[in-house]
Amino acid sequence: MRPRVLITFKMKRKPVEELKKYADVDFLLYPSVEELTEKVKDYDGLIVSPLNPVPREVIERAERLRVISCHSAGYDHVDVKAATERGIYVTKVSGVLSEAVAEFAVGLTIALLRKFVYTDKLIRKGEWDSHAKIWSAFKEIETVYGKKVGILGMGAIGKAIARRMKAMGTEIIYWSRSRKEDIEAEVGAKYLPLEEVLRESDIVILALPAAPETYHIINEERLKLLEGKYLVNIGRGTLVDEKAVIKAIEEGKLKGYATDVFEKEPVTEHPLFKYEWETVLTPHHAGLSKEAMEDMGFQAVRNLLAVLRGEIPKDLVNREVVKVRPPEKVKML
Repeated sequence: MRPRVLITFKMKRKPVEELKKYADVDFLLYPSVEELTEKVKDYDGLIVSPLNPVPREVIERAERLRVISCHSAGYDHVDVKAATERGIYVTKVSGVLSEAVAEFAVGLTIALLRKFVYTDKLIRKGEWDSHAKIWSAFKEIETVYGKKVGILGMGAIGKAIARRMKAMGTEIIYWSRSRKEDIEAEVGAKYLPLEEVLRESDIVILALPAAPETYHIINEERLKLLEGKYLVNIGRGTLVDEKAVIKAIEEGKLKGYATDVFEKEPVTEHPLFKYEWETVLTPHHAGLSKEAMEDMGFQAVRNLLAVLRGEIPKDLVNREVVKVRPPEKVKML
């Protein structure tokens, strides 16, 4: 019997065609938790995006499910503990989005300092004469060139950001959970303790994963070290205490904040929306590019098929699951 696989988002066509060679594929686009709970019992495999939460209540109804393949490097939208308890393999992708996300991070930074988004809105409203208003504020419009850029997190994405920022004439300092001597040699990046990076930087870019030790790594106390500076987040929303950021913006202490991620997603209303001059906000799409999405799709498909073939993919998240349900018990292909 061919495996049945459910995809819960608009996945690129070519990876889907590859999957259909081996499995019957259905789509349920961006379902609610209730809808997914109802449908999941009929499937052997699930491919989900970061916008598709898979909490315990879904997993406990997944009578046939053998694998959840995350179409993302992050997997905090899946209850991995619940999946492991039920012998469900959880996989992620890796090394696919680094260039796309790094490019986006640089774009967010430039937009934040040069006020592209703010002035775009003005000209679309017919306010060409706002040029005078913008010119009067030129002291608040800055170049990235010549700045000291602090990067928190020096994995593949952090390194790709460092290369781009170095090419733009900046000085790179960083903090990471382990020192990265390769990027130090390549771009002259300087490793410093976390608080020193915040204290010395003009711009701080967050490129860390979600983890207990990174939760609210930028909190009210550390925001005091960012007074008069810029903060950019392309990591995870939980890295930042948003209430503290809002307070810092309100008090004029944080010069600007650009983010692609939020503590609670999706976002339809948010207190940050009213700060059009001080913020640039995007809806968790730093990795969205045709090239990256196709590559990520193929990797998500390969991970899912590997599990169904009784193999252990290198990007298996919950390696302890093999003790609960050995690969040979999961094999269907």
